[in-house]
Amino acid sequence: MYLNIPLLFCYCNVLLLFSCKNDLQKVTAVTEQQKFPSETATDVEFLYTDSGILRIKLTAPELLRFAGEEPYNELPKGVHLIFYNDRLTVDSWLSANYAIRFEKKNLMEVRGNVIVINRKGEKLNTEHLLWDEAKKIIYTNEFVKITTADEIIMGYGMEANEDFTRFKVKNIKGTIRLEDPDNGIK
Repeated sequence: MYLNIPLLFCYCNVLLLFSCKNDLQKVTAVTEQQKFPSETATDVEFLYTDSGILRIKLTAPELLRFAGEEPYNELPKGVHLIFYNDRLTVDSWLSANYAIRFEKKNLMEVRGNVIVINRKGEKLNTEHLLWDEAKKIIYTNEFVKITTADEIIMGYGMEANEDFTRFKVKNIKGTIRLEDPDNGIK
């Protein structure tokens, strides 16, 4: 029996060529699930101003910008924000391991080892925090720990102004120092 190797090889390749096909719907479904950034940047620094006055300095190791109907910026390697007051002194700091900012909503969500420190040195620790830029508030429904000069307040849920000078903790647990104006007892 005589085998024509080149002919057999060509025949196998033709069979493979016609037997391989991509289902267009499956390919489209896979590519629609994966979003790719329209822009990327490393070692970013943004300065946000209002009427020519510096308000916020944002630094991050990496920025991914996603365009579309609902544009957003993702900071997958962490973020550090410094908030300034009218006198250009630091009001508060915020840092987290991850952040995402939804442009149309003016909302930033930070996660992972979130720390906020105000000008008095009071410190907020949580794993998840939202910053509503329009309302100038920060809030969460997650566990929070707030450390002040003489108390540690823990709870589930918190809302504060963006410079973290006034805050309200929900479902409080911990040691809280109260003053009794009648007895002078603290």
